[in-house]
Amino acid sequence: MASFAAPLRAQTFKIVAFGDSLTAGFGLTASEAFPAQLEAALKKRGHDVAVANAGVSGDTAAGGLARLDWSIPDGTDAVILALGANDMLRGIDPGLTRKSLDEALTRLKARKIEVLLGGMRAAPNLGADYAAKFDSIYPELAKKYDTLIYPFFLEGVAGQRDLNLNDGIHPTAKGVSLVVERILPSVESLIERVKKRRG
Repeated sequence: MASFAAPLRAQTFKIVAFGDSLTAGFGLTASEAFPAQLEAALKKRGHDVAVANAGVSGDTAAGGLARLDWSIPDGTDAVILALGANDMLRGIDPGLTRKSLDEALTRLKARKIEVLLGGMRAAPNLGADYAAKFDSIYPELAKKYDTLIYPFFLEGVAGQRDLNLNDGIHPTAKGVSLVVERILPSVESLIERVKKRRG
C-alpha cells in the first residue's frame, strides 16, 4: 500500500551483476571490476544503488543457470545477465546456450526481477553459420521476455589492444570503464523500469 509520507531514506536499489569473468573482473582488483565501477558511476549520477558482483570466471550459460537461484538473493531489484562468452569460446552448441539463458530469464521473470540482458557476439573464426545462430540468441530472448538488452557487452572494447589484458580477451580497468560508460544509459533505463513497476 502506497504511503503519502516521504520516507526518511529511499530504499537502496539492489542490482546483481550476474555473469562470467567479464563480470567478476578477471585480472583486476575488486574496485576495478565491472560491478564496482558501475556502482560508482551510478552513484555519481545520483542513484542510491548497490551492485553485487555475482560473476564467476569460466562460467558458461549452463553453469550460471545452475547457481542462479542462490546467487541472486531475495530483495534483488534487477539483474544484469551477461553470460555466453565462454560458450562461444568453447564452441558450445548455440541451442544449448539459448536453452540455459531462456530458463534463467523464465526464473527471473517468475521472481518479478527486471533484467538487462548483456549480449555477446561470436568470434569471426567460428564461421558464419555459428555466428548467425549464436548472435540471434540475445535479441530474440529479449523480445520474448520483453527485457532490456545491451546488444554487445564488449562494444568498443573487444579487439582493442590497449583496452584488454595480454590475453586479448579480458578488459583492463580502462576497458571496463568504457564498458560502464556505454552501458550506463541502459542500466538507468533498467532502474526506471523497476521504479515504474513499484509505482
